[in-house]
Amino acid sequence: MSVSIKTAREIDLMRHAGELLEKVHDELAKAIKPGISTWDIDHLGEEIIRSYSCIPNFLHYNGFPASICVSVNDEVVHGIPNKRHILKEGDIVSLDAGLIYQGYHSDAARTHAVGEISKEAEQLIKVTKESFFEGIKFAKAGNHLHEISAAIGNYAESFGYGVVRELVGHGIGTHLHEDPQIPNFACKSRGIRLQPGMTLAIEPMINIGRPEVVWLDDDWTVVTEDGTLSAHYENTVLITEGEPEILTLSI
Repeated sequence: MSVSIKTAREIDLMRHAGELLEKVHDELAKAIKPGISTWDIDHLGEEIIRSYSCIPNFLHYNGFPASICVSVNDEVVHGIPNKRHILKEGDIVSLDAGLIYQGYHSDAARTHAVGEISKEAEQLIKVTKESFFEGIKFAKAGNHLHEISAAIGNYAESFGYGVVRELVGHGIGTHLHEDPQIPNFACKSRGIRLQPGMTLAIEPMINIGRPEVVWLDDDWTVVTEDGTLSAHYENTVLITEGEPEILTLSI
């Protein structure tokens, strides 16, 4: 395994890539409402990314046909936008987006309510986001990678939720997916020791029911095996000498 350590210049570029991606997510969040199609969301996302003179890094990545992954209800990740897939009141929708700025990638995901949603769906979205923040408490130089993983999984599972195991987070930099892989559940090994300059895409994918998932016939869309709701929350994170820096979220 070769985990890249970013230079000060590379960190500046990734920081800007993250700031721009946060703006993309902020604009997309405003567009989420009953009646919009998942294709409309993708079209808007690509327009915004290109307006910043950036490239949507998901488009054509391993053949993926869109710029934004738009996953609705029981779709965990990699939902393919479609003009006929119209969001309706009570849905939840996960938007996974990324961009390339001067050769450097950013990656982030958010799950949104479509109009009024159930209390159960509301809690799932909230806990998925909270599990990310439980994890990055351990995203510090000198700690081990799987301390992040265990904190995420233990928190989500304390609510009785299923933590997806077939899909994990990843390193990020000049490539969208780099070493290391970042599970969202406790592992037997401790994982690598974290060092300043590492950049990680940490992304809990949490099901309200069981953790098992299946791939649809399009070979992209991943859904919960039991048909229950799933939520996704992701940020690009920089390991520093002190507290981690979230590059795709202003706090």
